Amino acid sequence: QVQLVESGGGLVQAGGSLRLSCAASGRTFRNYGMGWFRQAPGKEREFVARISRNSLITYYADSVKGRFTISRDNAKNTVYLQMNSLKPEDTAVYYCAADSAYSDYQRRAAASYDYWGQGTQVTVSS
Repeated sequence: QVQLVESGGGLVQAGGSLRLSCAASGRTFRNYGMGWFRQAPGKEREFVARISRNSLITYYADSVKGRFTISRDNAKNTVYLQMNSLKPEDTAVYYCAADSAYSDYQRRAAASYDYWGQGTQVTVSS
């Protein structure tokens, strides 16, 4: 079992920034690929970003590429999502997720992930 707890959400004006954190406990954090997803009201959960165990591989949804950055600190058992140039369409509940699979290839589907946090709300006002 891996327990994940997100923090850092809030209300921000368009063009602003937020940094989300996801703290992991339980099994060895460095053994998991990590992802961020988001879900807006009335919409399906969508992939945002992914980072490999050793941070060498990262990839993003096209909608956030160039604005968001995923990173991790294995010593602190934490994964981050730095969000810049926020837009109202970024408004959603953001979730972090842990993936026990060895491969990092195209792990964009929510079903690929084994453990989930409870989510943190991000609201971007226009």
